[in-house]
Amino acid sequence: MISISNLLKEQQLPGNYFAYDVYVKGDLELGLLENRRGDRLLALPETLISAIYSGLEHETGSAARLVLFNCGKWWGKNFYVRFCEEISDYYGKTISQMEMVQFIQCFQQFWKTMGWGSFELNQDHYQDGFLIIIAKNSPYADQAPKWNRPVCFLEAGILTSFFSQLTGRDLLCLQTTCESLGSDSNRFILGLSDRIKPAEPWILEAQDHETILKNLCKSSQ
Repeated sequence: MISISNLLKEQQLPGNYFAYDVYVKGDLELGLLENRRGDRLLALPETLISAIYSGLEHETGSAARLVLFNCGKWWGKNFYVRFCEEISDYYGKTISQMEMVQFIQCFQQFWKTMGWGSFELNQDHYQDGFLIIIAKNSPYADQAPKWNRPVCFLEAGILTSFFSQLTGRDLLCLQTTCESLGSDSNRFILGLSDRIKPAEPWILEAQDHETILKNLCKSSQ
């Protein structure tokens, strides 16, 4: 509900900062994309995403997954800094001062505006120390080769780095289901690194999401 006192005192009420129609600005003649602050944005065509996968696989073999994950971590580190700056500039408060609902809405809208699909946080296993992230319509899963395992290593790296900096803890994010394997969504499990690592071989064994989550909860008791 809009506060009448705010209407009288504030010159501008903050809206949806990351709404696509106001956040992304482009100049077709110059071929430039930038956000509403004037920071440059980079558009990745589908053919380039596909070429990144195939090029890395050709040059580095199985290490391509680690390269993509580490690129995602670096990307996520910078993404976190920019996200915090923009939130602080626009809403006049830091992430830590935001209500959880507002933070999640901002993060979901940012994810969508960047063209990375939709994003949900499931907190059903929060008490066990795990957050479940459900992403859909990922362009990276759509263009990925068939590796017979979840392939969104870039997103996993981004989420690992972003939430590690947000919480100040050493977190790790692993993907358990993938649209490239016919799943309805890309599911990620986020938690403390030493508690998540045991799940890596279970993913290679193609265990399903619920089994992996159940085993993680059991091993942490």
